[in-house]
Amino acid sequence: MADRTSLSHGADIAPARSWWGWGDPGQALPDAECAELAALVPGAAGTAQPTPSIASLELPPVRVSAPRTLAHLVSGDPADRAGHTYGKAFRDVVRALHGDLAAAPDLVAFPREERDVVDLLDWAAASDVAVIPYGAGSSVVGGVEYRAKTHSGVLSMDLSGMGRVLEIDRVSRSARIQAGALGPCLEAQLRPHGLTLRHFPQSFAFSTLGGWLATRAGGHYATLHTHIDDLTAALRVVTPAGVSESLRLPGSGAGPSPDRLFLGSEGTLGIITEAWMRLQDRPVHKASASVVFDRFPAAVDAVRAIAQSGLHPANCRLLDPGEAALSGVAGGGRSVLVLGVESAHHPVDGRLAELVALARDHGGSPVGGSTAAGDSAVGDSAAEAWRSAFLRMPYIRDGLARMSVISETFETACTWDRFPELYEAVHRDVGAAVRAATGAEALINCRFTHVYPDGPAPYFTVIAPGRRGSEVAMWDAIKAAAMHTLGEHRATVTHHHAVGRDHRPGYDRQRPEPFALALRAAKQALDPAGILNPGVLFDAAG
Repeated sequence: MADRTSLSHGADIAPARSWWGWGDPGQALPDAECAELAALVPGAAGTAQPTPSIASLELPPVRVSAPRTLAHLVSGDPADRAGHTYGKAFRDVVRALHGDLAAAPDLVAFPREERDVVDLLDWAAASDVAVIPYGAGSSVVGGVEYRAKTHSGVLSMDLSGMGRVLEIDRVSRSARIQAGALGPCLEAQLRPHGLTLRHFPQSFAFSTLGGWLATRAGGHYATLHTHIDDLTAALRVVTPAGVSESLRLPGSGAGPSPDRLFLGSEGTLGIITEAWMRLQDRPVHKASASVVFDRFPAAVDAVRAIAQSGLHPANCRLLDPGEAALSGVAGGGRSVLVLGVESAHHPVDGRLAELVALARDHGGSPVGGSTAAGDSAVGDSAAEAWRSAFLRMPYIRDGLARMSVISETFETACTWDRFPELYEAVHRDVGAAVRAATGAEALINCRFTHVYPDGPAPYFTVIAPGRRGSEVAMWDAIKAAAMHTLGEHRATVTHHHAVGRDHRPGYDRQRPEPFALALRAAKQALDPAGILNPGVLFDAAG
């Protein structure tokens, strides 16, 4: 078929990644900027924690060795082991800064094709070696850290060598893509065909398709297609019990979906190696605007009206007064709603005008707007300021961690009727937990990352001074309080960050027990030796 293309070229080389913190090591904040940030947090440490060198680390001894037939796929290099020990949660960054790498894997594997994955799993199952699937390590919930301590060894399986777009079906507008494809490499391979996956999480440059699928990741777009689930047509998954490959269909009512078993399974049921993904034409028409509100409740009502309008904005980010001030978007106790629309085929000015009119009906004051044709959208100054702060925030979090400032984020979703009470409870109860843990008042901000007709997905940020050497314990106490508050108000323990190990207590309470029984049965059937990412989602035996 002329419109179906098989591709064999390789993906671009993966960017350099910090072994201890977020993203590009060249973007890490210098000591002086860390101190400037900490000066805004009363009680913060006066000097920045130095970043240790790989050579200075004391890694645990390697306990296992791969057979000769697999040796070319496996590394025991200290840099590889250190870089695959943790994800990028606050507690991960702090432990790495202190040189605590007791959880380092014994070996890191770099498979180049699916056969390598099968062979590595066969060896691991026969040798009682736990296997931790690893995309790009951007997990902020303990998703790639081995904590079980019951296996003879630990292998981190890095899928980044499997990052190609293998086939494009232009007629059906979909593509078969290897799971190790990093966001920018994936889009670079689709761009010549005028197509896009249109999935842009904050971790886009430092996360992979397989990671998005395994964690049910949320993208940048605030309505309609919010999660990677919405874009998934079929999966190919390697399990110790065999290879599962679902049929690519636009829809099906043939029993429970096999894809739904592995979407969000976080590597504990199998390793996703390929997926057929639904694509879209690249947008040409774009427009954006920002609306300021004097009252946050009025802004919430405006967003609810927009979410229920059927206008489906691409961007619908509501920043509460604290978040607006922290991002440099607005001050004076005002909230800001950032709106954006786009289309590959039709002008969008009229749709943006309708959205702004809805916001104005609820007391909002528009502060600007713009439209653009082509791949580069031109937004108003508030939207651009928020976007810059959004992309920079993980590096700021790392800088604050070096100053022993506790920085925690947690995201959730609830129905509209429950949000006002949840918002107040987070400020009250999590604020009290911060005071108990640190002796200081917390800065607690909120924004909506995604919105649905029946409810928002609020994203909370908590910042407070910590004590050097006690940061992890303080963070754990605050995290526990946050999960308890979410559970008390029937909000999900995670909207798009996944469960991992850090959210396990909240997920255990949220998940129905019959479903837990089914998950454990699936685990026993697919991974009878119990080697795949033990401890995420559930314990196999109970």
